[in-house]
Amino acid sequence: MLTRLRRQLETAYERQLQRSVSGAPTHVAVIQDGNRRYASKQGDEASDGHREGAKTTERVLDWCDEIGVEELTLYTFSTENFERSEQENESLFDLLEDKLYEFADAERVHDSGVCIRAIGDVPRLPERVREAIDYAERRTGEYDNFVLNIALAYGGRNELLRAARDVAHEVELGNLDPDDISVETIESRLYDRPLRDVDLIIRTGGDERTSNFLPWHANGNEAAVFFCTPYWPEFSKIDFLRAVRTYESREQSFRQAKVQRALALVRAIGGVELDEARSILRKFKEYVPDSVSMEEIESGEDRRTTE
Repeated sequence: MLTRLRRQLETAYERQLQRSVSGAPTHVAVIQDGNRRYASKQGDEASDGHREGAKTTERVLDWCDEIGVEELTLYTFSTENFERSEQENESLFDLLEDKLYEFADAERVHDSGVCIRAIGDVPRLPERVREAIDYAERRTGEYDNFVLNIALAYGGRNELLRAARDVAHEVELGNLDPDDISVETIESRLYDRPLRDVDLIIRTGGDERTSNFLPWHANGNEAAVFFCTPYWPEFSKIDFLRAVRTYESREQSFRQAKVQRALALVRAIGGVELDEARSILRKFKEYVPDSVSMEEIESGEDRRTTE
């Protein structure tokens, strides 16, 4: 009886959260933590936890599709994970190989136009996993409706270090002027195909750290972060919707702060800064206080010419 009541309450809460979500983040990045601890809690082997975690990954893909997420990046295997036992890693590599082939051939992947690709130090992976990656990328490379990035042999610092070395080498050869180095210069050397800026990072398992995950695309974009205690195999749709709600709350707060700064500019200065401030206020006019009219903002004189 109590179990049934709990399920009813969870269903009602899930529907409430679903109704409260009004806009999806474009790019969600997930640190899938807790597979091994989940297995230990169940009295199982680590490989069993990884298999259960793979089921959660498939459900998350469905949830992303439901609310309109366009890109999902999964932190699946870090460079530090190579230090785990050979037996555990071999079991995980077997699972990755199977899932990559399975996803690459799945009807729903092709029907939904999902592009699968791996990011990270892929050459460090076993040959059979690299072959599965190549197969999945070739089979889905032309799609652009949804992008699924699988971070394998991944380390955020390593990614940035490799890009920095490439740029330094180009400068040394005389092919690149240091004054011409831009954001685009770095991004073009991080991945063959650009990643979108990360809007939301989710970490399961209870740890409150982002583990240097996508530092260029997440930190640079001031991504929202959602930490939760369930292990990855236990991660539910309610947890996912709560994470999206956290993103929306942060985004709303960010826009309100931006509007307040723009209002201060309008009231204090003119010139180029004034045009930029008015542009911000037009874009986020729903956050402009009722006491300030858009007509007043648009028609206001440049204070530098009147003071």
